[in-house]
Amino acid sequence: MTTHIHRLTPYAHVADVVASIQFYKALGFEVDNTVEVHGRTVWAMLASGSARLMLAAASGPVNAEEQAVLFYLYTNDLPALRRALGVAGLRDAGEFRGGPIERRAYYAIAHPPYMPEGEMRVVDPDGYCLLVGSAE
Repeated sequence: MTTHIHRLTPYAHVADVVASIQFYKALGFEVDNTVEVHGRTVWAMLASGSARLMLAAASGPVNAEEQAVLFYLYTNDLPALRRALGVAGLRDAGEFRGGPIERRAYYAIAHPPYMPEGEMRVVDPDGYCLLVGSAE
């Protein structure tokens, strides 16, 4: 059947599209396209392999506590990605123990029952939680 959905691209509203582009570049994303209005980048399409992410400038404050969507990403080398995030200037927040999150931070690799190969929590500049699982 040709009407089935065959691709999904998360679309996130962010406070600063350019700052978010820089953050997601640390995860391996590259810019496919942008839209500028009056010299301000207001939209971007990012890609990394077959993964896609659209970013748009939010019309109001982004409240991380009201986040209703969680992004789940996969990588072939979770420890290498974790090291690369540190090199890119993100903060190593250690083991995640709940409580308040730190923006622009990454946490220790955990091994939950559903992802025994490893999973890492990363928080973007707007407080969106990214879980990155090992694809191995």
